[in-house]
Amino acid sequence: MTRILGIAGSLRTTSYNAALLRAAASLVPAGCDLVVGSIEGIPLYDGDSETAGGIPGPVTRLKEHLSGAAGLLLVTPEYNNSMPGVLKNAIDWMSRPPKDIATVFRGKPVGVMGATPGAMGTVLAQSAWLPVLRALGTRPWFGVNCYVSGADKVFDKSGKLVDAAVAERVKKYLAGFVEFVHKLD
Repeated sequence: MTRILGIAGSLRTTSYNAALLRAAASLVPAGCDLVVGSIEGIPLYDGDSETAGGIPGPVTRLKEHLSGAAGLLLVTPEYNNSMPGVLKNAIDWMSRPPKDIATVFRGKPVGVMGATPGAMGTVLAQSAWLPVLRALGTRPWFGVNCYVSGADKVFDKSGKLVDAAVAERVKKYLAGFVEFVHKLD
């Protein structure tokens, strides 16, 4: 079974991106398990606290999940035309200490999708991730884009994806990403 770690880049309880990640976990192709990771409890990166206390537990757990996964799916909001600070902070922590980058990130297939109430989807946030993913030595997938716009209309109040066209787009995206992951295995 192919295992992919998915991380939503928002701490908000009713996050559209957390809802999109949950929907994606239910739409992955057969033979694939999309494990939902969490950035909750990750403190702001501070080199002094790293020196004094080491890597925080929530970061260590994410690193372990990612090290054992065949791929990474980032589900990113777009804040002020870029990536969310809390998700970038989590990735920064996961790259500590620098010697771990090779075992955690290097060569790892990465997909990026996102949801927003706005009209442009998360196109700018997804583009903003590319230099970070390149610096970590990952293998970003560019086969199909998955920008979910109008997120306030495609999820119901409980966070369930209720738009069939968006569900089909997510399914197509995941099928392509999983195929990419298999090719790199």
